[in-house]
Amino acid sequence: MSERPMNEHELTVVVLAAGGGTRMKSKTVKVLHPIAGRTMIGHVLAAVRTLEPHRVVAVIGHQREQVATHVRELVPDVVLAVQEVLDGTGGAVRVAMETSGTSRGTVVVATGDTPLLEGESLRKFVADHRAAEQAVSILSGIVADPFGYGRILRNDEGDVEGIVEEKDATPQQREIAEISSGILAFDAEFLVGALPRLTNDNAKGEYYLTDTVRIAREDGLTVGAFPIDDVAQTEGANDRVQLAEMGRELNRRIVTRWMRDGVTVMDPATTWIDADVKLAEDVTILPGTQLLGATVVAEDAVIGPDTTLKDCEVGAGARVVRAHAELSVIGDGAEVGPYARLRPGTILGTRSKIGTFVETKNAHLGDGAKVPHLSYVGDAEIGEQANIGAGTIFANYDGIAKHRTKVGRWFRGGSNNTFVAPVELGDGSSTGGGTVVRRNVPPGALAVSGGPQRNLPGWVPSKRAGTPQAEAAEEAHRGPGRASDDQGGGH
Repeated sequence: MSERPMNEHELTVVVLAAGGGTRMKSKTVKVLHPIAGRTMIGHVLAAVRTLEPHRVVAVIGHQREQVATHVRELVPDVVLAVQEVLDGTGGAVRVAMETSGTSRGTVVVATGDTPLLEGESLRKFVADHRAAEQAVSILSGIVADPFGYGRILRNDEGDVEGIVEEKDATPQQREIAEISSGILAFDAEFLVGALPRLTNDNAKGEYYLTDTVRIAREDGLTVGAFPIDDVAQTEGANDRVQLAEMGRELNRRIVTRWMRDGVTVMDPATTWIDADVKLAEDVTILPGTQLLGATVVAEDAVIGPDTTLKDCEVGAGARVVRAHAELSVIGDGAEVGPYARLRPGTILGTRSKIGTFVETKNAHLGDGAKVPHLSYVGDAEIGEQANIGAGTIFANYDGIAKHRTKVGRWFRGGSNNTFVAPVELGDGSSTGGGTVVRRNVPPGALAVSGGPQRNLPGWVPSKRAGTPQAEAAEEAHRGPGRASDDQGGGH
């Protein structure tokens, strides 16, 4: 949105977000509840931005500080209008118009709890409103169960005469299937003049924005209602049951869109993809996979089964199996899992590998480097083609601060190593099994620790007498067949 002088072609969008949503039974205000990786109002604002409006006005009330902070993150130049008294949609829009100083152009009013709303539908609605040169346009829908919605009232010629809210409707009016979505478009000049004429003489004692339809008709102005084919886009979520149902539907739409764009999804019912995820053609997603946040997956990668990636980048041809990763980069052709955890700051180079039961954090693996088994790699830099032995621990924390370990190119590690940071293992170096590395290892050197192995004969029979372990040792010393001889009563 740009700052430019107001003119008759300008577009202002008002998003209503002042309500608390008591039926959510939550300390979080309704519009901030998450669905498909965004808040409900985040989805609405994403649709609104496709209109490229001159200004966006958010009407806030309950938890205004939290809502204001979130909305500013999404729309930095948003105009915030505070509705001190929650006296209805008419009062909310009045506050919005006064705060923004809007008096010309087109005004679109949307609600902050319709996360399925799409920008293309809004663009078509605004185009129809402007083409018809109407004072008020209503985005309506035909539904099987109109309970709870305002009904569109038309005369015998089909012209819109008004909107009646559920609580004020007669039994006959409640049978009307065409409902108001709550999304309206106005000629701004008409709206400024109509808002002071609203009254609260109704069952709720509120100022209804929909009463502007009656005012427009009284003034001899035109009003139109444009039914949307996909009425689910206008539905709101008032409790957690509805939110979950809407989440499943939104996920179904997202997964379907990606399949149509060339992504293979083996089991759509167990696959969850957030709205901001980006997938290339020929990605394959196996059952039980969740792609969350701003995850990006390149072509020919295979994700799953039973994998969760949040805010990750996955390179072309990579394979991620039964893994959990967050804020990590997985390079082209890399392999992860099964049963691996990549914590924030993990960067895997091309054709590198994180194997079974491996956890990483703030670790960078060079091209071709491998951590195949049973290891923890924290605060580390591992050079290209290095191989970390099974059961290796990067001991990065000394109880006060975290320290880094650097492993050189073509390093070869023995099993059951501990690298006590800060420490550096040079290019081409090696470690023996069971080594604790406390000092730097020069390039090409073999690091071993501990003295020669010592055996203490008789320790188990002496210290563990009477146990199955001790009995096994004694039988072994007697040799084959001796145990039965002893049981027989002597030599």
